[in-house]
Amino acid sequence: MIMQRSLSRSKVKASLEVLGWTQSKLAENVGVTPQAVTNWMSGSDFPRPDKLLKLATILKLAFNDLVEAQSDQPIVAFKKKGGAKTTEIHRQKAVAMGIMLRPLVPYLPHVKSLRTVISTPSTEYDALQSAVEEVRSKLCIGKDSSLCYEDIITEFGRNDAVIIPVMWGQKDRHENALHILLPADQVTFIYLNLDTYIEDFKFWMCHELAHVYTPELAGKDEGENFADAFAGALLFPRDQASKAHAEATAMTTQQGEMAVLLRYAEENEISLFTVYCQIRNYALALGLAPLRTTDQSLHAVRTMKRGNLVSEILFDEVPPLPNAFIACADTAFQSHFFTALQQMLRDKETGVGYLQQVLDISIQDASALHAELIS
Repeated sequence: MIMQRSLSRSKVKASLEVLGWTQSKLAENVGVTPQAVTNWMSGSDFPRPDKLLKLATILKLAFNDLVEAQSDQPIVAFKKKGGAKTTEIHRQKAVAMGIMLRPLVPYLPHVKSLRTVISTPSTEYDALQSAVEEVRSKLCIGKDSSLCYEDIITEFGRNDAVIIPVMWGQKDRHENALHILLPADQVTFIYLNLDTYIEDFKFWMCHELAHVYTPELAGKDEGENFADAFAGALLFPRDQASKAHAEATAMTTQQGEMAVLLRYAEENEISLFTVYCQIRNYALALGLAPLRTTDQSLHAVRTMKRGNLVSEILFDEVPPLPNAFIACADTAFQSHFFTALQQMLRDKETGVGYLQQVLDISIQDASALHAELIS
């Protein structure tokens, strides 16, 4: 059951007292009329997501404090870049995007009743490998086979996870991917940044798939730890790690060992780091001889061996034209997002601002997409 949302009047009033502001002053800073704030405070209306984000920022309140009765609040998780830190502002913005996605849900295909659930997720080596074997068996993928993009994408669809491809740049964002679960609707939206290196992209997709399989861990630190562990094991499981370890440790030089790691990475279309970590984990679990390759030497080679960006592979020109971008979402990612979005825009005559906020893109890009969708 979806509960009615309303602002926490006591928390808002307390914050206004600290600032020394009136409700009219708050309205001025948020960019609405004083009557709008009055309606919010009385509970007769609720702020739009962009205004909700402004309120949280201005009043320095977390969403949990600002909004009451949030049993249906979106649950968010980030695939962060490197050592990037997730702040309350990041989380608030993602929650606001999740709230904006709700009107789109009725335009999506009906929710499926059968989904894959990992009931007891664990990063312990044997338990993790058992979970991976079950998933690979379900996907009809052999122990020695490379996991294809099509396998992962199809599995998202089977579990009511809607892929939203985006082009957020290589360095401007704090996250590589964003996971938004709408618990009341039982629908998940997965934002995947196409401006990333191809060898890392498959790992991010598997990381997000782990979140889909473990919804109760979404947004929690243990969920992130499991998702990372699961992604690596799914891409390069125990049997492959065993063979690679035997070949690598049989080499007489560190250069020869590195060549083995590179070959396995290229054959599986995954990063050198994933291969290295899975072999290392295998050796640790079984008490075998470790690799001679060091983290420092691995990262030096990895930096030199970077492939193309996913966006460069998918599109003839970057940035792509709106019709090419939409077609890519439909075909390459089997996503119902833009089809549903087009129907909603036409039915509700929703403006450009909605696209700008729900995709977190510039107004220029949103305008171009909007024009293409309503044409």
